[in-house]
Amino acid sequence: MSGWRVRTANTALVLVVGLIALVGLVVQSRGIDTTAEWAALPAVLLSSAALSVRRRHPVPVGVVALAAVGAYGALLHRPGPIMLVFVVALYTVVDEGHLAVAIGLGLASVVAFAVADSYNRSPNSMNGATLLHAGWLVAVIVGVTRNRRAYLAEAQARAAAAEQRMEEEARRRATEERLRIARELHDVLGHHLSLINVQASAALHRPDPVRSEQALTAIKQTSKETLSELRATLGVLRQDAAEAPAPGLSRLGDLVRTAGRPELEIRTEVAETRSLPPEVDLAVYRIVQEALTNVARHAGATTAVIRVRPDHDDVLVEVEDDGTSQPGTPGSGIVGMRERARALGGSLSAGSQPDGGFRVRARLPVRPAPAGDGA
Repeated sequence: MSGWRVRTANTALVLVVGLIALVGLVVQSRGIDTTAEWAALPAVLLSSAALSVRRRHPVPVGVVALAAVGAYGALLHRPGPIMLVFVVALYTVVDEGHLAVAIGLGLASVVAFAVADSYNRSPNSMNGATLLHAGWLVAVIVGVTRNRRAYLAEAQARAAAAEQRMEEEARRRATEERLRIARELHDVLGHHLSLINVQASAALHRPDPVRSEQALTAIKQTSKETLSELRATLGVLRQDAAEAPAPGLSRLGDLVRTAGRPELEIRTEVAETRSLPPEVDLAVYRIVQEALTNVARHAGATTAVIRVRPDHDDVLVEVEDDGTSQPGTPGSGIVGMRERARALGGSLSAGSQPDGGFRVRARLPVRPAPAGDGA
């Protein structure tokens, strides 16, 4: 409930209770004529007004209400509707958690009620009204206490459930972040180390000074890029800003140059596309990177073609080669590419072509779906 509604409800309660107590005084006394009746009037008005601050000061308001009840009974020699003021104050004391104080106030009110009611009864008559009053107060205290305990138990259960949900969400996010970083590290290290291995093998098996110099130059450049990307990726673990922007289509030319070798021709056919979101741009780069890693590692190809083009609200990425050897059982590289595409709401297929060679084909939405939709 909003603040103004609480204040409105509180004001209405004070006015209703005060009006009942005041009208009860007038009706019970058949008009306010005597000095005692005029003296009881401030007790009714002040105790009713005190209810307006009962939530901030429950115990003092309860004491004031009890004193007003006692004064009312002593002045008019009978209990009256002012008891309603005390009941509201007592309810608030219990509801705010002051159970011991509420029990003490209740017992004191029973005594005051009995004393006031005794003026109108013979010494030997049964004081049933006092017993009824006592039972009613016990019911109020017990009922409110039980409701309060149930409310507190429910609040604690909700807080525990909320805390558990927060912990589960934190664990989920941590797991997703670890998987993302692991995928990035796999793509960076797998690609570059594979190229270094290929170039080193070429230099060892072909003792040609020119070829050896080209291979060593390629190894130097590839290792430099590996260290740069590795620093940028590990910077995420330290929550630092990346030392270099995340790779994307703009760095496709650099990727082709490092992946190329004399016996492998790599062509690119990149159609003009709209500006891609960073996560899609990175996914395009990593998929091409992993596909070229497979070409260099498995295919024995002499030609590879990279195609990137828009298709309605998607971007299509294809990497084909003319290799004759089979990549074999899909490894973590192809699985990683497929998971990366699915995480963005896209799809990826990889396999041999009928006329030879191997093709990787991915479709990525330009506006990626929430993580997990494509799973």
